[in-house]
Amino acid sequence: MVKKKQALGWIEWLIGWMYVTYELLFQRTKTSHLQNPLELPSLNDLTCIVTGTTSGIGKEIARQLAEAGAHVVMAVRNRKTANELIDQWCSSWAGILLNVEVMELDLLSLDSVVGFANTWNARLEPLHVLINNAGIFSIGETQKFSKDGFEEHLQVNHLAPALLSVLLLPSLTKGSTSRIINVNSVMHYVGFVDTEDMNTVSGKRKYSSLLGYTNSKLAQVMFSSVLHKRLPVESGVNVMCVSPGIVHTNVARDLPRIVQAAYHLIPYFLFSPQEGSRSALFAATDPQIPEYCESLKTDEWPVCAFISQGCHPTNPSKEAQSVETSFEVWEKTLEMIGLPSDAVERLIEGKEVRCRYGTRKD
Repeated sequence: MVKKKQALGWIEWLIGWMYVTYELLFQRTKTSHLQNPLELPSLNDLTCIVTGTTSGIGKEIARQLAEAGAHVVMAVRNRKTANELIDQWCSSWAGILLNVEVMELDLLSLDSVVGFANTWNARLEPLHVLINNAGIFSIGETQKFSKDGFEEHLQVNHLAPALLSVLLLPSLTKGSTSRIINVNSVMHYVGFVDTEDMNTVSGKRKYSSLLGYTNSKLAQVMFSSVLHKRLPVESGVNVMCVSPGIVHTNVARDLPRIVQAAYHLIPYFLFSPQEGSRSALFAATDPQIPEYCESLKTDEWPVCAFISQGCHPTNPSKEAQSVETSFEVWEKTLEMIGLPSDAVERLIEGKEVRCRYGTRKD
């Protein structure tokens, strides 16, 4: 009997960190061909839902999509801040109204995710782009759990976006060729998912915020890859992950003081949120993306499309390409978010799917 892998080997771990360091030092060189901001086509016919749009990369994604003419839904916890941003954007456009609306979504509550999806699906309108941008990296903090009982990095970065993506399939299939875009991280290269302990409660591994973050981002790539395989070409729904690069965002406010000092000493190497938004915007609007995603299914490539910060296809980590572990992550994730194993197939066929969440009152 083959012994189950318990963690990354030290060579794999070292290679992962070497890759992260390389990306940090050379990401500007590798993206020197890109415009900033990225030039977008007219998007008047697109409806886009973007999570986490009140700051950082998400704010830039939402603003630029709206300014290109898209109907943008800002899915956020803080509705007041989102509405203030919309007012600012419209003012900068000399009062021209942008097609932006705000809907409440709290990724730390799976009930909220189900409620959001049900509300949107009830409109019976097409959804063309879902950008799962919101994420957390609570550097240096102790382990915290959501009210649903899941480690917070795992829930916000993986479980909640996974649930949202699956539940919005009825609207995404109405969008002709539609896209699910998960804003991932180069840090997944140093992640490892123990499918028997995804919540990190067994004590086999010492918890750290770095462990929680990197593992959640790797789990997201693995789940996305299986979802990509489960969706038939006829559904018109494409799934991909993107790397924004290493970006100067509000994560610095959570860093220990000594790390904050180092963080601010390397501003040249770090992307601005506007630069970090380019890969997601490219994935959302490039006309060749659907054809590329479909070719990966035909070629039976083990992972979904992964778009680099340079706006070109690249490979995720070797660990992310483990088909066996990816299916284990898929099955465990569906169990954790309260969906049946055939949820995707049933939703694509227009059938009802019951979720364990969304029936309780806060």
